[in-house]
Amino acid sequence: MDWDAEVGRGREAVLGQAWGRAYDVLAQADAERPLQASDVELFAEAADMLGRGDDAVALLRRAYTAYAEAGAVGAALRCAYWLCKALAWGGEFAQSGAWLARARRLAATEPGCPECAYLLMLEAELHFRAGEPEQMLDTARRLAEVAASRTDADLAAGTAMTLGLALVSNGQVAAGLAELDEAMVAVTDGALSARCTGMIYCVVIGTCQELQELRRAQEWSEALAEWCAAQPEFTGAYRGLCRVHRVALLQLGGAWPDAVREARLACTQLTAGYGEQVAGGAFYQLAELHRLRGEFTEAEQAYRDTLQYGWDAQPGLALLRLVRGRRDAATAAIRRALAETTEPMRRARLLPAAVEILLAEGEQTAAEAARAADELVGIAGAHGAVALRAMAAQAQGAVRLAEGAVGEALALLREAGRLWRELEVPYEAARVGVSIGLACRALGDEDSAGWELDSARQVFERLGAAPAVARVERLTGDAKDRHPMLSPRELEVVRLIARGRTNHAIAAELFLSEKTVARHVSNIFGKLDVTSRTAAAAYAFEHGLVQRDTPA
Repeated sequence: MDWDAEVGRGREAVLGQAWGRAYDVLAQADAERPLQASDVELFAEAADMLGRGDDAVALLRRAYTAYAEAGAVGAALRCAYWLCKALAWGGEFAQSGAWLARARRLAATEPGCPECAYLLMLEAELHFRAGEPEQMLDTARRLAEVAASRTDADLAAGTAMTLGLALVSNGQVAAGLAELDEAMVAVTDGALSARCTGMIYCVVIGTCQELQELRRAQEWSEALAEWCAAQPEFTGAYRGLCRVHRVALLQLGGAWPDAVREARLACTQLTAGYGEQVAGGAFYQLAELHRLRGEFTEAEQAYRDTLQYGWDAQPGLALLRLVRGRRDAATAAIRRALAETTEPMRRARLLPAAVEILLAEGEQTAAEAARAADELVGIAGAHGAVALRAMAAQAQGAVRLAEGAVGEALALLREAGRLWRELEVPYEAARVGVSIGLACRALGDEDSAGWELDSARQVFERLGAAPAVARVERLTGDAKDRHPMLSPRELEVVRLIARGRTNHAIAAELFLSEKTVARHVSNIFGKLDVTSRTAAAAYAFEHGLVQRDTPA
């Protein structure tokens, strides 16, 4: 074997991102004669991109040691950075910390070494994991000063990514997004190593999703898909995490079969021993898809898997409890999740579900739902993302509809529907359409209600959202056939309850005693399985008991 030529072919394969070939060629050359440190580093990158975590760790240790013994401190520190990352992906956080300490001791032997900035990136990441945003920002700013004049492309892009994430974590969203965009410019220029490219894609897309910056997230997700398609052998941990982010965007965009396929691939990939600490995110996305499609048994198991891998299963699990009729469990779960969450953007992820669940509980939690909607409005106003504004308008519209302020509700709901359509999020737009239909029905406009509900049903059918289809079918069915348990007098009473009448007013209008009306109300609550006048009114609107000719 021509050893030098074989090593050259391995280097070319790395440059061409042919990871399987690079790994095999460099492994064969290394077996013949030990590779020099720079080629061992390339060998490690190929192993990393193939998802061979243990091999990547062993090779990076070897490269670090060779560089350090040769006095190449900067190159050794660069290897230490990727070694600590690889160990963390494998769940070996203690070893990752030990190697960071070792790298710091080496860095102290050459003060001012440019690659010391890699250790600052690791320090900032530790602050991020520990929930210390101010310390992270201080570290990121020191990093930016140290790395400002350096020519290492990976280091420059990683610095912009770290500073952007730190700014966002401290509420400086616009400045943070500008830094993240700067990192993505370096990615799209193609000047970075593959492992750095994968890392930055994951961080930027994940941050944009957390901020509900869906347009940015979608744009970068499409670029990521093209990059991944160009190197089908890329199966490393970053590919799995990138898949998790992409699943969420595919779900929002209505490509549910593709989302399910990607979610299953991510679950398989991230439970193979390399990247398990983020596997919970993959199972959560899979659970959400099962829930929306009405596959409740599968959803239950996927939420269990989510928890097994250390991720919170809320708000999805609470919504599953709600759709399966366990309102008390749903309410308890969403209250618990909100009680232990303080960061505004993470609360924004929970608040829409809280509004839906609390309104379903009835009159006793209506004020709590209104407060949740108001909080969401405040977060949307502070951050300004279109998706947040849509969520806030949708939540406020639902609250106003439950309160009987139908005109206000309609204005809010139509704005929410417009924003969701603008973002091309069909499921949420259709859910808003159902609420608009109910508002039209409450105003006596049954014809418009029918159009809105039928339009929403068609979207749900196309998506495969079986529970949502079933709900619309209940709403558009024949009320008389579906509610024979209510007597004619009880129907009169429930319709007046839906119009906001008190027992005293109902008694006067129907020429009954208040005691008789109270008995009818109690019977209605029992037959409809509700516990409040608000819930009875909501049931009347949803199930067509309030007709166009109902007296106002």
